[in-house]
Amino acid sequence: MARGLVVVDIQNDYFPGGAHPLAGPDAAAEAARRLIEGFRAAGRPVVHLQHVWDEPDATFMRPGTPGVEIHERVRPAAGETVIAKAHPNGFLETGLHDALRERGVDELVVCGMMTSMCVDATVRAAVDLGFPTAVAHDACATCDLAFEGTRVPATAVHAAFLAALADGYADVLSADGVLARA
Repeated sequence: MARGLVVVDIQNDYFPGGAHPLAGPDAAAEAARRLIEGFRAAGRPVVHLQHVWDEPDATFMRPGTPGVEIHERVRPAAGETVIAKAHPNGFLETGLHDALRERGVDELVVCGMMTSMCVDATVRAAVDLGFPTAVAHDACATCDLAFEGTRVPATAVHAAFLAALADGYADVLSADGVLARA
């Protein structure tokens, strides 16, 4: 199988000083950088997704702002595909599926931000489209959430979403675990 890497929304707004900082974005970006370097060295495709929230009420990922830009640690190399998206699911109304098929990709590794939103939606869509998928858990980050007055810390959100994906949807491994698989 030809394995490709999909890097989901590792953008400046998710880092300290950004409009929507997450918990642990630096560590996640560092693990994602290692994945990207490993895929590049193996000559495997790397595709970057970039969320663009082009609505009047957008609070982050706004077009034309520094926050919407892909973070410098994981900046795309010349020739790597960058796909803008407007929905959590990276396949919805984008050319991601076609881009992967054109590159012969039939198995995916996914990393990025946010675990509880765009990573989850993109992984589920990938599996539904027939791609065996792995998620690099330490190359993902998310934020605290709340439900009916209960604050859910980012670590619990991250663990719950990854546990759900690991329960029959995707392999959930560390970045090093992904790279150890030939």
